[in-house]
Amino acid sequence: MSEPVGEPVFWTDDSAVCEPLAHGADVAAHFHDFGQLRYAASGALVTTTQVGTWVAPASRITWVPPFHVHSSRSYGETDVRLLRVPAELAERLPAEPSVFVASALMREAYLALLSEHNPADSPRADLLLEVVIAELARARREPLRLPEPSDTRLKAVTDLLHADPASPATLAELGHRTGSSERTLSRLFGSELSMSFRQWRTLLRIQRALLELGGGASVTDTAIRLGWANPSSFIEAFTDLVGQTPGHYRTTARATRE
Repeated sequence: MSEPVGEPVFWTDDSAVCEPLAHGADVAAHFHDFGQLRYAASGALVTTTQVGTWVAPASRITWVPPFHVHSSRSYGETDVRLLRVPAELAERLPAEPSVFVASALMREAYLALLSEHNPADSPRADLLLEVVIAELARARREPLRLPEPSDTRLKAVTDLLHADPASPATLAELGHRTGSSERTLSRLFGSELSMSFRQWRTLLRIQRALLELGGGASVTDTAIRLGWANPSSFIEAFTDLVGQTPGHYRTTARATRE
């Protein structure tokens, strides 16, 4: 999934998305006049905007500000819990889409807020929402935003990589397949995405690794499936970008699911 597909639609609510999503289910591009928090109690949710893609397994919460066009895809059987954030509270959160590491307190307040036994306009609901916003304000933001191109030549290449992140193809080979020169594509990666081809593909693979590990795959299987020459190089790249080893991330993700 590389960018919102089709004409974005204005939605006044997301009731159609509140039911569990099957693996690979897509939610079409749309936007709201309110902010939205998105939490996958199980599975993982990938949110794509015009400027980037964010991955959020069960240990993360995604923030989408008002009027930001976004689409989604689920990985695994995904139980998505959506929370509307009024405009006056949205101003206390980042102006751009973000993913936050979810603390235990944040998760419990979030889930309690969406409980059927908790009316949305009750004093308790107001208090729980304030807890969620306060926890988000101090939470660590996930740095793994994958920038997406607008240039059609570059998008042709990134679409191939989205379809097969493990592909060992060089930039020259990808350029040959899409009708652009390696020099042009290399320049576009730097000018439009502010990173090299190699950095972008590594980031894409790390994002997919978050999904694999969050689903219970082993570190070795994940490394092989996503194109690393050996587990050691995968562990090094993952640790550099995520700030923890893939083994530790997998253990934490499993504990969150349980």
